[in-house]
Amino acid sequence: MKAFYCDRFVLPLPQGHRFPMEKYALLRERVIAEGLVAPGDLLEPEAATDDQLALVHAAGWIERVTSGRLEPREVRALGFPWTPQLVERSRRSVGGTIGAVRAALEEGVAVNLAGGTHHAFADRGEGFCVFNDVAVAVSLLLREGRLRRVAVVDTDVHQGNGTAALFAAVPEVFTFSVHGERNYPLRKERSDLDLGLPDGAGDELFLEAVDRGLDAALDGHGAELVVYLAGADAHEDDRLGRLGVTSAGLAERDRRVLGRARASAAAVAVVMGGGYGEEVATTVEVHLASVRAAAGASRAAAGP
Repeated sequence: MKAFYCDRFVLPLPQGHRFPMEKYALLRERVIAEGLVAPGDLLEPEAATDDQLALVHAAGWIERVTSGRLEPREVRALGFPWTPQLVERSRRSVGGTIGAVRAALEEGVAVNLAGGTHHAFADRGEGFCVFNDVAVAVSLLLREGRLRRVAVVDTDVHQGNGTAALFAAVPEVFTFSVHGERNYPLRKERSDLDLGLPDGAGDELFLEAVDRGLDAALDGHGAELVVYLAGADAHEDDRLGRLGVTSAGLAERDRRVLGRARASAAAVAVVMGGGYGEEVATTVEVHLASVRAAAGASRAAAGP
C-alpha cells in the first residue's frame, strides 16, 4: 500500500494556536514503527500545480494565496496566518491526495497521511483549509477519463461544505457527510446525502449513519472509487468534536468503510481530515487506526 506524507513542510504557527500540526509527523513515525507501509511505498508527493488547482479553484484565489495578498477577512476565515510555508504545505497536501487516488486505482487502497481539507471553496478557504485536495484529485481523474462514478464518504465531525458546493453540479460524484448538526460550519451546504447528528450522539447513532451513507454511495451510486475522510474529531476526547464517539466506534467505522468498499470492488483513497484531541497522542492513535485498517484491506486485496 502506498502512503503519502508532507509533514516535512511545517507551518510556523503562533503559540497557543489550536491546530496540532505535530500530529502529522507523529503519525508518520508510528506508521514507520509498525511497518504498516513498506519503506519504498512511503512517498513525499509533488506539489499540486496551478493548472491542477484551477480544476476547482478560481484563478484569483490561487493567485492571492500564492502571492500572499489575502485580505484580512480571508486570513481570519482561513484560521492560519499567511506564510510561504502555508502555500507549499497546501500544495503538497493536494499532491498527496492526487497520489493516493492514483495509487488506489492501481492497487485498491492508498492513503494520504494528511489531506481532507473539505472546507475550501472555489474562491476561498476557511476552517484551516486552503485548497480542497479531494475535489482537485477527483476532478483531475474525471478529466483524464479514469473514473465514471466516485463517492466522497466524509466522516469528519464538521460538514464537508466546500466539497459539497464544488460537486453540487457534478453527477459523477456522490457526496456524503455525517457530521455534528450543531457544529461548524454554522451554514451548511447541501451534499447528496447529509446526516447531521446531535451533540453526544455516541457510537450507535454514528455507525448507523455511516452504514446509511455507504448504502447510498456503493449500492445506490455504484461508486468505483471511494475517497474516505477518516476524521479523528468525532472522538469523545476531541476539543472541537462534541459527538462522543469512542476509539472502538471509530475503528469500527474504518472497518465498515474499507470492508464495504472493497466488497463492492471499489478502490479506496483514505485521507486524514480533522483531529484536535486534548492530547495530540489521542488524535494520532485514531488516525493510526485508520491507516492500520487501510493496510489490512490492502493486504487482503493482494491475497496470499
